[in-house]
Amino acid sequence: MDPDLADLTEQIALDPTQFIGIPLALIGAVFLSLGAQFQHRGVTKVESNTVTSVGKGLNGRQLALLLARPSWVLGTVMLGLAIAFQLSSLYFAPLIVVQPLGAIALVITAILNSRVAKVKLNRRSIIAISMCVGGVFLFVGVAAFTAVDTPVTNADLYTILGILAVTLALLGTAFAFLRHRMRAIFYVLGAGFLYGFVATLAKVILGRIEQGEFDWLTLLCVIALLAATALGAYFVQNAYATGPPDLVIAGLTVVDPMVAVGIGIVVLGEASQAPPWASVIFVVTGIIAVWGVFELARHHPQTRP
Repeated sequence: MDPDLADLTEQIALDPTQFIGIPLALIGAVFLSLGAQFQHRGVTKVESNTVTSVGKGLNGRQLALLLARPSWVLGTVMLGLAIAFQLSSLYFAPLIVVQPLGAIALVITAILNSRVAKVKLNRRSIIAISMCVGGVFLFVGVAAFTAVDTPVTNADLYTILGILAVTLALLGTAFAFLRHRMRAIFYVLGAGFLYGFVATLAKVILGRIEQGEFDWLTLLCVIALLAATALGAYFVQNAYATGPPDLVIAGLTVVDPMVAVGIGIVVLGEASQAPPWASVIFVVTGIIAVWGVFELARHHPQTRP
């Protein structure tokens, strides 16, 4: 066997234990899809029964009313199960392997929402979904073949936490001052970006706990994870109020893994040994996938003007 091919095989080979993460991630994707559908139903019912205008963001009263909607509560439970399965998959398998499997939830959600809402997806929406799924799989697939696993140092964690703090501040400020003009695409991209950090921090926290390193820095990571999760969840609810569930899932399953892999490439140097052609593919496939999200936001039959 070619030595280079042998090295590549060893680099991406998974042991039997790590393979457990793949079915766990797939089950999580199913729960993510079902949870999105039920939560979307609850949010749209609450919004239709309260006096509000599109783009203002859900207020405290509306958030409280969501707790009285059985569909929203059921969807929340399913999303909780999706998170549990995702964290379990991250415990067994590398993030770069299981994270892109969430894109399957986009296909499931698109089919399910089309049946439930009795809305046939148009040609441009189907093309956009194909761009999302194909782009993210190619993006992360190339990363899986070219990236190398590197330990996360304390300095890396400081950098990640610093970037997250700036991101939280920028998104929070934009929402506070421009909430009347916000549409689903802002909430979708914002939530996906935040959840990319959540996935990375979750992987780091699990690793540090497994190694018995639960110190103040690990606790800071937990606090940052909870803050990003809370703001991301609020953005998701607002996205449901202004867009279809498959658009929300498109943002989460496209932006989330790209941010997580991007952190690995830029901050952790996981692509330091990647050939130049890999960087070109990262850029091209990333643009294709994100453009697919924008196209879905523009042409989905249920997207509000």
